[in-house]
Amino acid sequence: MKILIVNGPNLNLLGKREPGIYGARGFEDYYNELKKRYPEVEFDYFQSNVEGELINKLHEVGFSWDGIVLNAGAYTHTSVALQDAIRGINTPVIEVHISNVHKREEFRHHSMISCACQGVICGFGLDSYRLAVEAFLAQK
Repeated sequence: MKILIVNGPNLNLLGKREPGIYGARGFEDYYNELKKRYPEVEFDYFQSNVEGELINKLHEVGFSWDGIVLNAGAYTHTSVALQDAIRGINTPVIEVHISNVHKREEFRHHSMISCACQGVICGFGLDSYRLAVEAFLAQK
């Protein structure tokens, strides 16, 4: 199974940015743990602060990979273009969020991409990514 994890804007600052919300751990350490925990999965990871680069990556892998775990960051709440990109590919996408977006500011309560995703996982810290991987594995 091939799973791509895609992180959007500002998620390169995990471990430094607002640790009260996002935790004090960087993503690279967590990503390495995921790879060790699921040796049967071929993982790749991509992060960009640029919306177009996220769309290009979805297009690149969206017809050949088994699953995409997408944390679109703030683009979740604004990007019709990401929604269209998800709708345009065959690979299923699970939307994830580290925090429970429904306990935060009102503008974070609506996702522009959820309607195009297979499912949504939020509020479990970095384990939201693991739960998405588990969901893909359960569907094999």
